[in-house]
Amino acid sequence: MKASDLLVKCLENEGVQYIFGIPGEENIDILNSLVGSKIRFVTTRHEQGAAFMADVYGRLTGKAGVCLSTLGPGATNLVTGVADANLDRVPLVAITGQASLDRMHKESHQYMDTVGLFKPITKWNTLVHTADIIPEVVRKAFKLAQMEKPGATHIDIPEDVAKSDIVVQPIPLKEEVHVPYPTEETLKIAAKLISDANYPIILAGNGVFRSQASESLINFAVKLNIPVATTFMGKGAIPDDCPLSLLSIGLQADDYISCGFDKADLIIAIGYDFVEYHPQKWNPHKAKKILHIDSTPSEVDAYYNADMEVIGRISTTLDHLSGIIKIKNTKHIVSVLRNRILEECETMCNDKSFPMKPQKILCDVRETLKPDDILICDVGAHKLWVSHIYPVYKPKTCIISNGFASMGIALPGAIAAKLVYPERQVIAIMGDGGFLMNSQELETAARLRISFVSLIINDGYYGIIKSKQLNTFGRSAFVEFSNPDFIKYAESFGAKGYQVEHANELRSILKDAFNRGGLSVIDCPVDYSENIIFTQRMNKLICPITNE
Repeated sequence: MKASDLLVKCLENEGVQYIFGIPGEENIDILNSLVGSKIRFVTTRHEQGAAFMADVYGRLTGKAGVCLSTLGPGATNLVTGVADANLDRVPLVAITGQASLDRMHKESHQYMDTVGLFKPITKWNTLVHTADIIPEVVRKAFKLAQMEKPGATHIDIPEDVAKSDIVVQPIPLKEEVHVPYPTEETLKIAAKLISDANYPIILAGNGVFRSQASESLINFAVKLNIPVATTFMGKGAIPDDCPLSLLSIGLQADDYISCGFDKADLIIAIGYDFVEYHPQKWNPHKAKKILHIDSTPSEVDAYYNADMEVIGRISTTLDHLSGIIKIKNTKHIVSVLRNRILEECETMCNDKSFPMKPQKILCDVRETLKPDDILICDVGAHKLWVSHIYPVYKPKTCIISNGFASMGIALPGAIAAKLVYPERQVIAIMGDGGFLMNSQELETAARLRISFVSLIINDGYYGIIKSKQLNTFGRSAFVEFSNPDFIKYAESFGAKGYQVEHANELRSILKDAFNRGGLSVIDCPVDYSENIIFTQRMNKLICPITNE
């Protein structure tokens, strides 16, 4: 068979459902081999959009999302999305077409060392220099991409290799890698650390999702009465309507939830990764006792010198510990932190000012969506608001990139989310800056007849940078821009456009957009003066109380 046919058979063997990408000269054999395959090729309008779709597919399914490009500029356009997946610990396999082997030793049209380019942003990558290694290369790429900690891998296939004939078969899949059980010795030490602590707090990260340990985390926290703060990417690991949920941490070094961490005498880090929120922010004096619970050992860091690391299946560890430790008395920490935050947010739900406050916008969004509907959050000022005050009730229903934290992920990510869960409502929330970074994928969504809502939080600035500048220098610079008419822009793609003109309109617009189906774009002006005001107000309210 032709090598490109073998590649597709290997991808089918891995259970690949979708490949996101753009056709090119050097990948035409692969594309031709996909004709008639059970794998669906999704033609995108930019390779970055393709990589982000593969990224979000990986986040939601736990299986490697796949993106495809040609050589040169096609490959370089994949880089941001691939790097985002790798640093956010998302399984992804990137495939690039490449120049033929006989022109790699010299200057050649569109040729560059793609393997060298992708090396620092992947767990592993390679050039397929001969067709007979394709089964091993594909199996290794998927195995490494999906192993804990997941990440991106990359396969570079020269066009002459793809055209060659080969008699090889895919490698049969075996059972998944078994995660070992934690040892009895480490469990006993962990149990004593928790039993001896007066004010323990759980810090739950993205690893809870990867290990499918949310239910065990909830049972552990409730049974032992220990409050839980999540990282941005761990949001939803515990339902926010659980009285023990402290919502999310990660705004800045003096984040208002950090006040609770100041009081805590033991941090139980579960599935936590430094890229989500650096330990220096919550352990600045290097004095906290830390219990590390994960399927892999922790990274070495001066601010994260764990007193004990319990390595093994997270759910097994939590289930065992919850059965041998007595209930903790920590209610006053929860009531001080959680109630103050919720009270502050709830007061804004009826705010009538316009442009709208971010608290009011997210209140309306939450009222519109069902618990298992999906919100894809872009990067910008709105991400901080989503992370802190948007209640989440089920795992993987609020997707936030916060390792690499790249703008432009939300719109293409919503396409992937709707492909994975066509029965759920999906909303992409993004700033006006992030929207225009990948807004061309509206055409992809329209062509695929995918229904979701794009909510543009519009302030005419790179808002988070403006807030940082004002806070640091007392002035802003080079962050202002103009926007097109987003309604006409949306309609040019065949989407329904909505303009929010009063604070009481957004909720009804959201309901109408979801009820009518199809593709919708909502332009919602926002008042981001709250960015600094909210944080200052919450710190003033909470910190003195928790330090009494």
